[in-house]
Amino acid sequence: MKYFKYIALILMVSITVSCSDFLDAELNSAITTDSYYKNVDELENGLIGVYAGIKGVNSSSKDDSHGVQWEFYVTEMRSDNTSTKSPDSEDASDAGQMESFAVLPTNNFVLNYYTSSFEVIYRANVILSNLDVVEDAEAAAAIEGEAKFLRAYSYFNLVRLFGDLPLIDRIVTPSEVEAQFTRVDTDLIYDLIVSDLEAAAAGIADHGYKTRASKDAAKALLAKVHLTIGTSESYTKAQLLCEEIINSGNYKLEDFADVFYSELNDEVIFAIGYNSGIQDNSQIFSAEWMNAQGNTSGVNYATTDAVAAIDARGGIRTPNSYREDPLTLFGGTIRYQVAKYFPDGESGGSDGQTFTGLPQLAGNDWIVLRYADVLLMHTEAILAGGTETTNGNAIDSYMEVRERAGFTDRPSTLTKLELLAERRVELAFENQRLFDLIRFNEAQSILSAFATANGFTFTSTDLLLPIPQNEINLSQGVMNQNPGYN
Repeated sequence: MKYFKYIALILMVSITVSCSDFLDAELNSAITTDSYYKNVDELENGLIGVYAGIKGVNSSSKDDSHGVQWEFYVTEMRSDNTSTKSPDSEDASDAGQMESFAVLPTNNFVLNYYTSSFEVIYRANVILSNLDVVEDAEAAAAIEGEAKFLRAYSYFNLVRLFGDLPLIDRIVTPSEVEAQFTRVDTDLIYDLIVSDLEAAAAGIADHGYKTRASKDAAKALLAKVHLTIGTSESYTKAQLLCEEIINSGNYKLEDFADVFYSELNDEVIFAIGYNSGIQDNSQIFSAEWMNAQGNTSGVNYATTDAVAAIDARGGIRTPNSYREDPLTLFGGTIRYQVAKYFPDGESGGSDGQTFTGLPQLAGNDWIVLRYADVLLMHTEAILAGGTETTNGNAIDSYMEVRERAGFTDRPSTLTKLELLAERRVELAFENQRLFDLIRFNEAQSILSAFATANGFTFTSTDLLLPIPQNEINLSQGVMNQNPGYN
């Protein structure tokens, strides 16, 4: 597989990394693969390389591993929330496939996300295979917990996007073709994810960093995993995990704009950290979302469908969710930009293009888990797959999010569709929508209607992405494709 690089490559990457509130470990570029991982400090440095994999490379090259920076292509743009501004010659071959539910196995964004994620898994496995160099049991458990959190995070995203996957829970050599490419049932992938997150919640130390996996981050992600598994037992586990976080008193809802423009605020549980101005430490995705700032004419633009949903129930969240593109008249059509992640909080002025710094070197952290999500997951866990609930605790958590947005209309009965609509507005453009639709079992009906209204075709096979053709080719006949793709 392309992502099975050698340890030397990992270390080359890891020495380039820093984040907003941690990763100050001493890095030694002179260390070689022959002498590496002899003690806890060296292993901690190696752990930085795993975070670097998720953080991704800030570039426009499709050959670089972009990690979370290109995640919006395979998630939000495959929902009813976003599209390209206009599929131009650069967009049409890859980004345009996402919004029209016509993704090809040769799509570069699919390949990039797949290989980026498995590279993270590989790097985590390298750390886990070297834990014996740590003599202190608590220190070993902490490193193990973070590595397993990162492996689980990547596998959770992959299994929801691709279905059955190769189960790589150890270092696999290039010659082990069967292990690299044999896809196993999703149940086995989820078993590993749950086991990893339970180990993370138990072992991670209280380090105080939000751009680094924590116990609460592991609990929150595990709660979402249990909601996705969707059994009576797993709903109960999700509810208890959410209540542990809620009752901890460690988090609170912030002013909505501050969530995205006041880094590491009290609502954030886990974020991917970026810093402005330096290529290796900054991100490009927020510039890509703006007309004429990124590599294209603008991607991840809010659909009119999403705008209507936000207008209907966004309240004070609306102006910090989307705005009309200042360069809006493109073919006579008004289009809408995402307003949650303007580069470093700069909107580009009246023309949308005037910045004090380079918008392609933005420092906005990417928020993976935040408290509002936990509150709404708490409601969802109590709903437990039902169509409605009158449970006071479920409605309390729902209303805490609603009240922050300026609404006081407390329902006596809360329906599943109201909760789904609330999640769409609260978490719009945060790469949650597609997974929410699937988890709530509403993806087929809602995305079919959306596709028809926009001249596209959607079938159930579009719920999963194709396995990248590059992986199929490398597998020497071992790897099979998902249904609906040739």
